[in-house]
Amino acid sequence: MVMTPRTLERLLSPLNIDALNDMQTAALEAARQEGDLVLLSDTGSGKTLAFLLPLLETMDEDVPTTQALVVVPSRELALQIEQVFRKMGTGLKVTCCYGGHKRETEENNLLEAPALIIGTPGRLGDHLRRGNIHPETIHTLVLDEFDKSLELGFQEEMIFLIDNLKSLHKRILTSATPGVDIPAFVGLHNPQTLDFLSGKPKESLALEVVQSPDNDKLETLFRLLCRIGGRSTVVFCNHRDSVERTSAFLKDKGLPNVFYHGALEQPEREVALAKFRNHSVNTLVTTDLASRGLDVPNIRYIIHYHLPATEEVFIHRNGRTARMDASGTAILLLGPDETLPPYIPGQPGTIDLPATETLPPPPQWTTLFIAAGKKDKVNKVDIVGFFTNKGQLKKDDIGLIEVKDFSAFVAIRKSTVNHVLHLIKDQKLKTQKVKIAIAR
Repeated sequence: MVMTPRTLERLLSPLNIDALNDMQTAALEAARQEGDLVLLSDTGSGKTLAFLLPLLETMDEDVPTTQALVVVPSRELALQIEQVFRKMGTGLKVTCCYGGHKRETEENNLLEAPALIIGTPGRLGDHLRRGNIHPETIHTLVLDEFDKSLELGFQEEMIFLIDNLKSLHKRILTSATPGVDIPAFVGLHNPQTLDFLSGKPKESLALEVVQSPDNDKLETLFRLLCRIGGRSTVVFCNHRDSVERTSAFLKDKGLPNVFYHGALEQPEREVALAKFRNHSVNTLVTTDLASRGLDVPNIRYIIHYHLPATEEVFIHRNGRTARMDASGTAILLLGPDETLPPYIPGQPGTIDLPATETLPPPPQWTTLFIAAGKKDKVNKVDIVGFFTNKGQLKKDDIGLIEVKDFSAFVAIRKSTVNHVLHLIKDQKLKTQKVKIAIAR
């Protein structure tokens, strides 16, 4: 695909982007040169577009085989990249491969070779061994957040994948972490490195500290969330059991939230993230799994309930807010025996909590689960039409809609839920009767 100004404008328009930033422009130019590319840039700076556009320049819509492979450390990141690629409207087939759902679904998607495959190392390796992916025509490889893939213990699968890609002409590696050694098995040839890491906190990111009088900081966290007043917030804990304990405590105190960690099944993850994205809840309690690959617009606060283990973790957690041109605040919650880590820049401000707390107003949205999705030929237009006609909703009463392969989520105004569910209980969505219920 030739990247003329007109083509670029057409691709960026569905993403509501007027122009590339400096890093994206430099990546596009660098990828046109001989040799491989290593792109280092801060979290939230737009790296996904910075490698998708160069990748598109190497792809031919008339070629009926797989031409490019993007390898990522998590299913959430894979789905995020797929969504961006689809929004661009390239006309090229793309599919995602990741653990946590049926392999058979992916096998069906791979029968007619996609031009682009995005996936996690383990599932991609599984498909390669089964002959579902034909590697001989793949000429471009992207390793997004490559340091995380190595850190998570995927090295054996990464070696297997790369060893089977015999026709590679270009490798593009991206990371938000400085100074990571790139293993020899990656096979970099004459690499060019673009370093756009700022090495300092973004000016749009404020750092604050809250002191807890107790080692168990739950009560202080609750009071802090009341002070924040219902703004979109991610609370980071270091362990899965802490995540669930914290989430349960906040719910018992009357503060709606969802939790998210690596032991959840894929449907549970999807429900939690859908509710957080569409503001059915405004607080997400999570492990560092959400510090990369979680693309939720307009997250206002990051709370470090547990101090991050390393500076790298601190940077990636904070990268969930103050993305692109937005502003955000990172808050460190310190117990009586805790001190600021040495990598914290400058002297953060201090937040004093009021003596009494008032619960934030409850969210105005509720998430409905629909047991039908893309594979059932259901799209967003169908869902809007169904709820405006059969459910008698105004368009302003319908919020964010997410359509998955076999399910969908729609946010509707909470005040309308009971009436809507009554109206649609015997109605068909398109030509089929499907389960529609409040997402749990």
